[in-house]
Amino acid sequence: MPAEGGRAPSMRDVARVAGVSHQTVSRVINDSPRIRPETRERVQAAIDELGYRPSAVARALAHGRTRRIGMIIESSSHYGPVSMLRGSEVAARKAGYSSTTYTVTPDSIEDFREGVDFLTGQDVEGLVVIVPRTETLELLGQLDLPDSCVLLGSLPGRANDPARNLGLPRVGVDQAKGARLAVQHLLDQGHQVIGHVTGPVDWLDSCAREAEWRFVLEQAGLATPTPVRGDWSPDAGYAAADQLLEIPDLTAVFAANDQMALGLIHALSDRGLRIPEDISVVGFDDIPESPHFRPPLTTVHQDFETLGVAGVAVLLALLGEDVPAMPRRIDPTLVIRESTRVL
Repeated sequence: MPAEGGRAPSMRDVARVAGVSHQTVSRVINDSPRIRPETRERVQAAIDELGYRPSAVARALAHGRTRRIGMIIESSSHYGPVSMLRGSEVAARKAGYSSTTYTVTPDSIEDFREGVDFLTGQDVEGLVVIVPRTETLELLGQLDLPDSCVLLGSLPGRANDPARNLGLPRVGVDQAKGARLAVQHLLDQGHQVIGHVTGPVDWLDSCAREAEWRFVLEQAGLATPTPVRGDWSPDAGYAAADQLLEIPDLTAVFAANDQMALGLIHALSDRGLRIPEDISVVGFDDIPESPHFRPPLTTVHQDFETLGVAGVAVLLALLGEDVPAMPRRIDPTLVIRESTRVL
């Protein structure tokens, strides 16, 4: 039976007729042992009915390698996730693999499922998943992910971790260590009242950084002022200034990212306060612009290049490649510039 419109049948047509996903059809073509006999028979019947013939790429997957990696990302407009994606793409190219990227809509399990189906329909050998939001991490358990799949992003430290029970290999930056470096730096400089501008409450990075800020202050026997909620944007940092300045004896602020730190510095300057003479500010990310803030920003550097190399290396190892072992926990570093001072 030909496909609709007289065109040659595709893997998508086989999946539709058999009532399975593209990924399942690909696994049948690959003779994967994970397929139940009744499912294999149903897919094979659909193949025979449609007269489907795997493409050259699909045949290569069945008998060789396509050397293609799929990358699925939830947020394509924020510095962290985009930097992870870029680092992974570069690492894949250096390893001789091409990559195909699919951006999904937050909170949409159907969009995520379509993204996985689309990428497996492109005959990717494995999948890199970049998901920063806690709710979306919880949704991953509802998906039939490829056999070779790596979760790339953040390690949450003391924060609740919805990905803990997914059973996926994971590579990430130690967010708790980064926040600890930032807050301890301020403590070492003599600051005792340290405010915090958080990221969105549904981002794992934000939750991890806030949890460690609280922990370090509590361990030092200091109070934790009410944090100001932000959304990663400079506007959120600017708007946080008034609430922060209500904190008695405030001398320092830990902003959960550099862009909010930028907005905060702007707002404090507009109110006649000097950085760092009146208030010290520490950011997080070490974006390329941070050395050019006025003053240059003390911040936490995340090595996204190493993160991408490590994530792809873990995936390639799952694919049977002989690759050097890489750490799955990437340590951030503190970059001290001119936005903080000793009291």
